[in-house]
Amino acid sequence: MLKDITLGQYFPGDTLVHRLDPRTKLISVVLDFIALFTANNWLSTAVVALTLILAVALSRIKPRALLKGMKPLMFIVVFTAVLNLFYTEGHVIAQFWIFRITSEGLRRTILMVLRIFLLVSCTFLLTYTTSPLQLTDGLEQLLRPLKKLRFPVHELAMMMSIALRFIPTLIEETDKIMSAQKARGADFETGGLMRRARALLPVLVPLFVSALRRADELATAMECRCYHGGEGRTRMKTLQMHTADHLTLLFWIGVLCCVIVLKRFGL
Repeated sequence: MLKDITLGQYFPGDTLVHRLDPRTKLISVVLDFIALFTANNWLSTAVVALTLILAVALSRIKPRALLKGMKPLMFIVVFTAVLNLFYTEGHVIAQFWIFRITSEGLRRTILMVLRIFLLVSCTFLLTYTTSPLQLTDGLEQLLRPLKKLRFPVHELAMMMSIALRFIPTLIEETDKIMSAQKARGADFETGGLMRRARALLPVLVPLFVSALRRADELATAMECRCYHGGEGRTRMKTLQMHTADHLTLLFWIGVLCCVIVLKRFGL
């Protein structure tokens, strides 16, 4: 299950999506989120889904990679689906014991599950096609106006970049520790919830120790390289938007406007 977590991984490529400016991709993700939360019917949700399918096709990322990344979130998806399915008032189409399935609940469940899948897939696509360094530069450029309010923009972007960078490392470290504990006779798959939770203690302690050690080593390395935040720093490569970036932003703005119109007229 841990190997299925692909958030933070970057798949190098030379596709149109890979070549887009990171600021364009960040703004596009925000517009996609707004469109998804605005969509409340089948047609508007289908419009957002088709745009995401187009983006995946252009990025040449295998759909299997997106589906694989959804596996760790299946509990949240199933829990959300159950709540919407059995606790939505409306026309009852099936009933057993104290549970009732309504047509409105079934509709809301399908839309909610699809919305979660699209949200997660969009986030994964961003990290798959953008390196952590590019994400840091793009986020810092977008938040630059907040510097006038003395907001630590560079430090925030750096923390997010480091967090994304070390997600695969921590997952790999967790898998190694669990394998070592299993070789010593630990059992993580049988017993009740409390027993499984107690069985994870021999994993969490060395994992936290390893994470703190890595953080200390990283801080020492940054200090040795005279890192003192973003003040006075220059970049070897400056971000620059091209025609494809402007067309992409116009496309996503058009998608959002289309979703708003469909919601307004109830189509």
